[in-house]
Amino acid sequence: MLFDIDRHREILDTITRNKSRSLLTGFGVFWGIFMLVALLGGGNGLREILSNNFDGFATNSAMIWAQRTTKPYNGLRKGRSWSMNYNDVIRLREQVSGLEEVQPMISEWGRTATNGDKRSIITMKGLLAGYQNVEQPKMRYGRYINEMDIKKSRKVCVIGKKVYKEMFAGGGDPCGKRICIDNIYYSVVGVDYSSSNININGSGDQSVSVPLPMMQQAYNKGDTVHIIAVTARRGVAMSDITDEIRSVIASPHHIDPNDDKGISIFNSEVMFGMMDNLFSGVNFMIMLVGIGTLLAGIIGVSNIMMVTVKERTTEIGIRRAIGATPTNILSQIMTESMLLTTVAGMTGILFSVLILELLELANTTDGILVAKFQIGFWSAVAALALLSILGMAAGLAPALRAMKIKPVDAMRDDG
Repeated sequence: MLFDIDRHREILDTITRNKSRSLLTGFGVFWGIFMLVALLGGGNGLREILSNNFDGFATNSAMIWAQRTTKPYNGLRKGRSWSMNYNDVIRLREQVSGLEEVQPMISEWGRTATNGDKRSIITMKGLLAGYQNVEQPKMRYGRYINEMDIKKSRKVCVIGKKVYKEMFAGGGDPCGKRICIDNIYYSVVGVDYSSSNININGSGDQSVSVPLPMMQQAYNKGDTVHIIAVTARRGVAMSDITDEIRSVIASPHHIDPNDDKGISIFNSEVMFGMMDNLFSGVNFMIMLVGIGTLLAGIIGVSNIMMVTVKERTTEIGIRRAIGATPTNILSQIMTESMLLTTVAGMTGILFSVLILELLELANTTDGILVAKFQIGFWSAVAALALLSILGMAAGLAPALRAMKIKPVDAMRDDG
């Protein structure tokens, strides 16, 4: 028979004969696999929470803005104030071949938006439709600003999450409704729920984005540009073209091309590289601690099985005397070890999954899961496979010792 009920009853009886010892031995495996799975799931959740701070932000992007010059140039003193204009956008598009997107932005801070008796302090942002390729929106309702809005300078807007909750406290789809900013009424066409904490001229949660041409007219901005957002083409590293970008902008404004403070460039590529290096180290530590704890539990199982074999010397000797083969002894001891390891390990996996599920519930906002703390299916399969292998390894040394027991030695030990 493939499944011997009597044999497995005997194995279960052996394990439960000393309940306290079996329980404490199994706890070592339980705690080891719990630590491994919980740390893996917790690491995944932590990574996702931190990644959400940069959610939708292009990894190959850069932000350019003007500051006071810090170096004299062509007879001009340092400390000069200057500003970028739309011609800088055109020059970057035409002269820097490594750029994919070149998107201007203008802003107005501390404005008040009203909807009936509801008010919200907002940051207005004038953008083009292509800006969504730099900072991808997460639309809860409606749509983003499109090319037709730009061409016709429509009075439409996309509002951030916090603005939506303050202006439309009753919830529901606000698209088609109007809000007032500085005596100008804008029709809401979308609600952006993106959770990025990279504040480009103000928090996205508290911003109202409108078509750039319309905002230029409403606030008499002319061709002034506060920020230029750019992304690099596929295969081009932003750090390789940063100097070229700075030179193209510096020339018409008579600024030293090496004045990296006068022409500030925030390169997201460097930031994301630091994040990747950080989590590579965190994952290594998680694996080191988790597997180390699990191995400690498995060694405990092996030691206890060695004690069990010694206690059962007489029993094993008698079994050998009445015809049990070494293979029978080997398989029984290893099966006992695998059963103890597997039951304790599965309990640890289930408990860790429960804890990770509670963490997910605690990180759910407005019915939206902020971060996934659970491990993947194949990670769970790998954990089970690791348990099986370690269970066999834990029982191997005690089983080999049991195989060497001879009936004569068993009787002498009994005497």
